[in-house]
Amino acid sequence: MVRGGPADLIEALLDARRVELALLEGVADDQLMGRKAHFLEPPIWEMGHVGWFQELWILRHLDHADTSLSGSDGIYDSFNVSYKRRWDHAYPSRRETLTYITEVLRRAVGRLESRDPDERDRYFYSLAALHEDMHTENLTLILHTLGHARPRLPFREAIVDPTHVPRDVFVPGGEFLLGASSDEPFVFDNEKWAHVVQVKPFVISSVPVTNGEFQAFVKEDGYRRRELWSRRGWEWRRRENTEHPLFWVQDGGWHERRFDAVVPLAPSHPVVCVNWYEAEAYCRWAHRRLPTEAEWEMAASFDPATGRTRRFPWGDDPPTPERANLDFRTGWTVDVRALPAGDSALGCRQMIGNVWEWVADTFEAYPGFVADPYKEYSQPYFGQKKVLKGGCWTTRSRLIRNTWRNFYKRHRRNIFAGFRTAALEDAERNRGP
Repeated sequence: MVRGGPADLIEALLDARRVELALLEGVADDQLMGRKAHFLEPPIWEMGHVGWFQELWILRHLDHADTSLSGSDGIYDSFNVSYKRRWDHAYPSRRETLTYITEVLRRAVGRLESRDPDERDRYFYSLAALHEDMHTENLTLILHTLGHARPRLPFREAIVDPTHVPRDVFVPGGEFLLGASSDEPFVFDNEKWAHVVQVKPFVISSVPVTNGEFQAFVKEDGYRRRELWSRRGWEWRRRENTEHPLFWVQDGGWHERRFDAVVPLAPSHPVVCVNWYEAEAYCRWAHRRLPTEAEWEMAASFDPATGRTRRFPWGDDPPTPERANLDFRTGWTVDVRALPAGDSALGCRQMIGNVWEWVADTFEAYPGFVADPYKEYSQPYFGQKKVLKGGCWTTRSRLIRNTWRNFYKRHRRNIFAGFRTAALEDAERNRGP
């Protein structure tokens, strides 16, 4: 659960809503439907959905209350209302939607103020707050994809360590506990539970792949070389007719669109908004590979000095601005040389925050999986999507940890995702792409 007492649960709910509404401030009424596309939702849907989810699991599930908005299940139920259908509704107006979600929040907070919450209460309040955190991230990528102005949130610069030289890090391998510990106050069902896996010794990059490195792949016709792509990846590339990352713009040199601004490509920032196929092809070109989920988590968590795993790369203390680029603090990605205080015990940097990182694994259940009450969160997607780790600059601090498992379809590339690479074994390296 959200750590702390009832006041902390209430603050998490209120804080999640503050950020959600701040993101929507710059969206005009006539922009609330957005552009119809299979990887987007209308911003007005996002606005109402977070209130509906809160009402479903707190007011209706815990207290069996009636819905306060007629027909809301037919609009906001994300599992039963597909992307394609989310433009087909006669939505309540902006004012009506805001009134609905504000009233739900008022009732949810009032309910908690009037009682000493039990474990069931704490679970569902935590679920509602963290769910809204995830949707603020989703809303941000929608606004970015649509080309809206950057969110009106306070930003700060990250200090870069100019002496840092990205390098390969050796990880000794061995037995490793993959997954979440039962000591965690709240975890989603796909993280349960920590189980022993055997990891061979491996070598992984200390930082994510940068724009400069990916630019070299583009320059050497990486998008046109069939031998670098898997069969499905090549089919995707041909279908999309793409030759560079989604938001790159060539205008007298490479630039990148960030919300409504086009800026010069920052060579030392991590490449972002690339999909799993693009990451896979780059790895073949570079004679590298994507790390497995177990390798990624071991590189982030394992402390060879103590033999134990850490909750975060730097230790068990919560994220801070000096350790991780989270919570919208910088307004975008930062240089891969920044934030040395967030290094893992093995020397990997920015494994939490900045960009989500694709790994090799398909999203599957851990041994002994049992679905939580929100059964639609994980189980329907096992075997269909790829895993991402670590969070990004829009991820909330209270949400993320080393064991967190994000998951998307391999072709999705408007998400704030990049990747880091691992070295091939000698036999694979000699064989080439």
